[in-house]
Formats: sequence, structure tokens, C-alpha cells
Amino acid sequence: MLTHLVASILFSANPVSPTIETISLRGGQVLKGEVLKEKDDSIVVDIGIEVVVVPKSQIFKRQAADHEGDAVSTAGPAYGPSAYLYSTQDLPVAPIKELVNKFGEAVVQIRTPSGSGSGFVIDDAGHVITNCHVIEGETQITVDIFEQAAGSIRERSVTGVEIVALTPFFDLALLKLPNADGRKYRQIYLGLIDEIRQGDVAFAIGSPLGLTRSVTEGIISNTQRNVDGQVYLQMTAQISPGNSGGPLFNSRGQVIGVTNMKIPMGEGLGFAIPVNYIVDFLRNREAFAFNKENPNTGYHYQAPPRRRAPLASKPATP
Repeated sequence: MLTHLVASILFSANPVSPTIETISLRGGQVLKGEVLKEKDDSIVVDIGIEVVVVPKSQIFKRQAADHEGDAVSTAGPAYGPSAYLYSTQDLPVAPIKELVNKFGEAVVQIRTPSGSGSGFVIDDAGHVITNCHVIEGETQITVDIFEQAAGSIRERSVTGVEIVALTPFFDLALLKLPNADGRKYRQIYLGLIDEIRQGDVAFAIGSPLGLTRSVTEGIISNTQRNVDGQVYLQMTAQISPGNSGGPLFNSRGQVIGVTNMKIPMGEGLGFAIPVNYIVDFLRNREAFAFNKENPNTGYHYQAPPRRRAPLASKPATP
């Protein structure tokens, strides 16, 4: 039966040149086998014991091997960044200073009338991930971008930032930077949750206490830390207020989490929202869509109050 199935597959449509690929699925499973045929919405893979049809919507990353068996770069999600906004890319391990130079421009500072935090750009159209608590209750949002030009850093402030989606439960928010001039923003790539290991090197970039473009390094202390019923990555990279919403990177420069809290008075006890929560949030962003004109969203935002002029000092009563 299996032989007839393979023969039918190979001769019923345009076959591809057989290649061995490692295919990572959204659910964390990994397949390795020979790709026999590729359709618009699926691929047919011989995994040795059987032939399976894999829907492209379920594929997170595909990695092929050349004739010498060396890994080649991946094309990211098969469904494309246009569907879920984010992208993946196979990246080599590199020194942190090189990764900061390469991806630091995609890390931004987020300012509101009541405070500030961090965020990062996930596509060249200007979609930004941050924490919900950074922008919750606010509609006047400014994003500071730090662009590299001629060997120096130029700060540019972007106003008119749109809130696309947010969820207090996962403490995640999706923003959209205006793009009237067709500008291509520098983006960051997401990693895979199943590749994160305890003891892995990790580093954060953000704006702790308003100190923009600050870099801290540490390790992953725990990959499954339960805090109030939600799983977090625990890490030793130092974070402070203002880091919230910024990216946590692995040693390849892939984002593996969003920094969002620490234990007060605890040294090296920081936490980040794992990357799989980011993926689920983006894939289901319609469920978390924000509409400030709709009273059923559960949010009613008003302009911040004007500051009062300081009162004149009165003479002390004898």
C-alpha cells in the first residue's frame, strides 16, 4: 500500500527534486525526511517508516541540507510573515557585541504620559511587540527608534502609534508604527521554544530607568517557572523598570522571550514571557484586537489630565 502511495504521489503531479529537510512544526514536533512533493498548501514527506502530508500552515521552520550535509539557511514560516507578521531565520552563534550591532536598531523605547518601557520591531512594516502593562490605559504613545547611520546612532521619535491588539492575561501588546513614507524598518527574528535549554546564554536590550540601548547578559536559569499559573523563562540577565516589553535574545540573536518582571530586592531574578506565547498572541491577534471606539472592548481611554500651575507659597503662620 505504501509503495503504491509513493508511486501515485511521484507520478500524479509535478514532483520536486528529492531533498532531505528538518521540519519544525508549530506544536514543537520535528520531522526529518525526504520531501517528495510540494503543493501550494502542503508538502509530502517520506520520514522513513511512512509518507506524511504536512499542511504548510502547521510548519514553523524548514531546514534543508546541501550535498555535503551542511545546514543551509531557512526561509522562515511557510505561511509567510504577511499572515502572522513575524519571521524566523536560522542564524549562527555570534558574540553578543556583533548581535547587538546587528539587531539593536530594532529595539525601541516606548513612552507614554505616565511612563516608559521597551519594545522590538517584528517586521519591516513597523509592527512592534511590547508588554500590555507598558501601554495599558494610554492612547498617546511615542516610540523612539535608534537608527545606525555613518557609524553613529541617530534617535528618531515616532508619534501617532496605533494600538493593534493587547491582552493583559499574557501581558502582551502589538503596536503599529506609521509608515507614510514607505520606510522599511529593521526587524528581529523569533526563535523556537523547544530549542531553549537551561543554562543557555541570554541577553536583554532595553531602556532600564530610561537608559536607552542598555545591554545585560546572563543565562536561562529555568525554562518552566510557574508564576500565578503562567509559564515564564527565568534568567539572570539584569532588568529594571523600563526594560519591560524588550526582547530577550539567545546566542544567535533570535528573540526567545519578552522581559516583563523581576523579584524586587532579588539579584539576577528576572523573568520573560516565552516566545511561544508571542507566536500564539500574533496568530490569534483578532481575538485581542483593540478598538478605542468600541465600548465593548472593556477599555475606555481618556486624555491625560492637564497639569495644574503650581500654587504660590503662603507665608508660614506664626
